[in-house]
Amino acid sequence: MAGRPWFLSAFAALGDPVSRAYYDKEIAQGKQHTQALLCLARRRAGVLFAMLRDGTFYEPRPATADGVQEEAPSPAGR
Repeated sequence: MAGRPWFLSAFAALGDPVSRAYYDKEIAQGKQHTQALLCLARRRAGVLFAMLRDGTFYEPRPATADGVQEEAPSPAGR
């Protein structure tokens, strides 16, 4: 039951172009829908925890052709 919020969050995020690109990349690698969605959920969890660690807000960046976001510069003074 603990993973359901992450799963639902990933499912809702499919409307976001960056999340959709990541999901599509996982599908292209041969994963099934549920597997790709779980990969997206884990990625979103990682982003959330990094935001909490760094004290930053989510700032979406466009996905590259391979569906991966560019790395954001770390905040000044951290």
